[in-house]
Amino acid sequence: MIETGIKSKKSDLYSLGLKSGRMHWNYSPAELYEEALRKKEGILTERGSLMVDTSYFTGRAPKDKYVVNDEKSKDTIWWGSVNQPIEPENFDALYDEMIKYLYGKELYIRDGFAGADHNYRLKCRFVNTMAWQNLFCYNMFIRPNLEDLENFVPDFTVICAPEFTADPQRFGIRQSNFAIVNISKNIMIIGGTAYAGEIKKGIFGVMNYILPLEKKVLPMHCSANVGKQGDTAIFFGLSGTGKTTLSADPNRILIGDDEHGWAENTIFNFEGS
Repeated sequence: MIETGIKSKKSDLYSLGLKSGRMHWNYSPAELYEEALRKKEGILTERGSLMVDTSYFTGRAPKDKYVVNDEKSKDTIWWGSVNQPIEPENFDALYDEMIKYLYGKELYIRDGFAGADHNYRLKCRFVNTMAWQNLFCYNMFIRPNLEDLENFVPDFTVICAPEFTADPQRFGIRQSNFAIVNISKNIMIIGGTAYAGEIKKGIFGVMNYILPLEKKVLPMHCSANVGKQGDTAIFFGLSGTGKTTLSADPNRILIGDDEHGWAENTIFNFEGS
């Protein structure tokens, strides 16, 4: 096994059962560009952007998202068509199968924060089989400094392997793709889809569980900005209705354009710059 990059001195992937052939920790954007091009995951556009194909899925698959129904979650989740339950034994079997698939594979690991406020942030670790998805995580989440990285111990881990598909009948899911959150084990697994938005919204869902229940903070799908007098404006609306446009006021400072938390004395962005 070969490990490269900036790796935490206080945590690893072995406790998750992951024993990869090559682990690339917290690579820079330039390094991830090179990796994505080396592995032919995408191409460079004429302006230097990395363009990739997410294959069949060009958006999230909400009907294939699940939460493990166990002792911790059974009475604290609003179950229904949005939060669909999956039994712990089905999750464990699928997780074990996914770990077997990842054995010896080349993996890209990214450590980052969800939540700009230090009092409420979630320390996240992202494990990707695709370099471009790890680059997505670099862009999406708040970046630790070198000291943070060297001492990083995640609160929550996301393992994403788009190439891995599951047998629906065997594991009790609707079809071969899946995004499953296990609140008790602090793990999310994603397979069968290369749409990176599943990672982003997965963490947003976890924050929606943790913040109200444990921190008394309201998570919001909104944009927000602040005026010169410290007055904060929040813009709610469905996707595509203008939240980002309205929040990009040249006379006000942008807090963020998509996901925020409202605590007693602050409104803070979940995402990175």
